[in-house]
Amino acid sequence: MLSRFTAPLARGCMAVAVAGLCGIVAVVAIQVFGRYVLNDTPVWAESMALVLILYVTLLGAAVGVRDAGHIGMESLLVLVPERVRNRLEILIYALVGTFGAIMAWNGAILAASVAPYKIPTLGISEAFNQAPLVISGALIVMFSLEHVIALFRGEEVKPAWH
Repeated sequence: MLSRFTAPLARGCMAVAVAGLCGIVAVVAIQVFGRYVLNDTPVWAESMALVLILYVTLLGAAVGVRDAGHIGMESLLVLVPERVRNRLEILIYALVGTFGAIMAWNGAILAASVAPYKIPTLGISEAFNQAPLVISGALIVMFSLEHVIALFRGEEVKPAWH
C-alpha cells in the first residue's frame, strides 16, 4: 500500500529534479552569455544556480534511496546466506532512515536559525536553501521505511521508473 503512494511521489521528485537541472543549464547559459557577450553578468544567476543544485541533488538522493540506486554493500551481501542478508538489509535501511531523520531534524533547526536572513541577490529567505535538507531527509525516512516493511514481508520495492 505504501508503494502506491511512494512510487508516484518518487517520480514527482525526479520530475522536479529534472526540471531543476534544466533550470541550472538555462541559468548558467544566461550567466555565461551575460559575462562574455554582454560583459554584464546578472547578479542573481550564481545564487539561483546554487539553490537549484541543492534541490536537484537532495531530491535525487532521496529517490536514489527509494529506487535502491544508492551505494550499497552488495558485494558483501551476496556472500552471506539469505536469512542474514535480509537482516543486514534491514539494518542498512534502518541506518539510512536514521541518517535521513537526523538530516531533516538538523536541516529544520538550521532553516529556522537562518530564516530571518535573505539571499541578497534573490531576495528570498536563506531558509529556502535548507528546505531541501528537510524535504529530502523526510523522504529518505519514508523510503527507508518502505524498504524495511517490504523486507519483513519478503517483498521487493519496485523502482518508480519501471
